[in-house]
Amino acid sequence: MRETDLVSKPLLRFVVLSGMIGLAVMARLLPHPPNFAPIGAVALFAGAVFADRRVAFLVPFVSLILSDLFLGIHELLPVVYGCFAVNVLLGRFLRGRRTVLPTAAMTLLGSVQFFLITNFGCWLLDYPHTWEGLTTCYLAALPFFRNSVLGDLFFVGLLFGGLALLEWGFPALRERVRPSTAV
Repeated sequence: MRETDLVSKPLLRFVVLSGMIGLAVMARLLPHPPNFAPIGAVALFAGAVFADRRVAFLVPFVSLILSDLFLGIHELLPVVYGCFAVNVLLGRFLRGRRTVLPTAAMTLLGSVQFFLITNFGCWLLDYPHTWEGLTTCYLAALPFFRNSVLGDLFFVGLLFGGLALLEWGFPALRERVRPSTAV
């Protein structure tokens, strides 16, 4: 194997993964049902496919920030970005386990945590701080939750399925596994 192959394959993989994330995030700019968006899937995907934790956070966050500049800034953005970070961490669990069941489980867990945390933030900002205000907030958000789950599943299928097809067709895109030093 040539030395240039060792340098170019990781770079090629990085460019392809970043491009996939960029394209998925651009889907936020297209008309879509409320909360049927790629951000949860993008965060999960980045956590699962980038070996370097810093890159796993940086690439999707930069994409998200750029798209938010077009879509607008709102008061819940710190909460949304916090949930996005949780999804990256959930994706880290999938490193080496990118099969259907664990991926589906982490996708659903990401959708649930996003629903619970962002709507709690919404309750704190926009609803009376009573039990009735809290239940009203969560009940009003249920249709959005359905769309979040469907969007997360759809975009996870596109991203993870797309990468599996690309890795199958182009072995150079596969992540290079380093030999273990443990005996």
